[in-house]
Amino acid sequence: MTVTVNGVEIIAGADEPAQFAAVRELLRQRAAEIGLLEPAAAEGEGTVEAAIEALLSREVVTPSPEEEECRRYYEGHRREFQSGDLVHARHILFQITPQVNVPQIRARAEQTLNELLAAPDRFAALARELSNCPSGQHGGNLGQIGRGDTVLEFEKAVFKFGASGILRDIVKTRYGFHIVAVDQSIPGKPLPFEVVREQIAERLRMHVEEKAMRQYVSVLAARAKITGVEVNAANSPLVQ
Repeated sequence: MTVTVNGVEIIAGADEPAQFAAVRELLRQRAAEIGLLEPAAAEGEGTVEAAIEALLSREVVTPSPEEEECRRYYEGHRREFQSGDLVHARHILFQITPQVNVPQIRARAEQTLNELLAAPDRFAALARELSNCPSGQHGGNLGQIGRGDTVLEFEKAVFKFGASGILRDIVKTRYGFHIVAVDQSIPGKPLPFEVVREQIAERLRMHVEEKAMRQYVSVLAARAKITGVEVNAANSPLVQ
């Protein structure tokens, strides 16, 4: 079915839903109605987009959230605003490749782990000798690691509550078998309101802006004659 907005036929782009194209035409027509745009035949794509931006800046007013509103959001979402957990860790990697004998590699890793549990001070030397990771040349030192910095299996092991020193179990990942030492754990700390206030304000502002945009488009749709596609409409006027 042909899509039209107030008698103007809409041709959507290859990857553009017809509803989006209809909304864009609604906005274009409103921009022309209030003098922000000349007739469509005289306007290029960039000019139309600029006119729509000017239209939304003028008619969709988004107030900045008040301090009290930001504080209420902060108090209700404290867990979202804290610094990330960190660990300082070392490892020795026994890499798995298509050519290796996996049970043999695992056995070698288990043997090395037992040696290190009895003599932890040999970790750096054995990392340099045995590890298939470039960090082996630095005693297996991985430095400071945050959540998301490593593959999930490794992350679960090093951030496990109480993980400290040489872990007593081999850690298996897609790369192979790891002997892991956790030297220091630094738990995340709540960030003070003053540090995250602007972030919260922007989050709230975007939420209000999205709601206002939906309402604005619904009002335009209620005043328009649209065929071939459904655009939500509102009954009460917002734009005079």
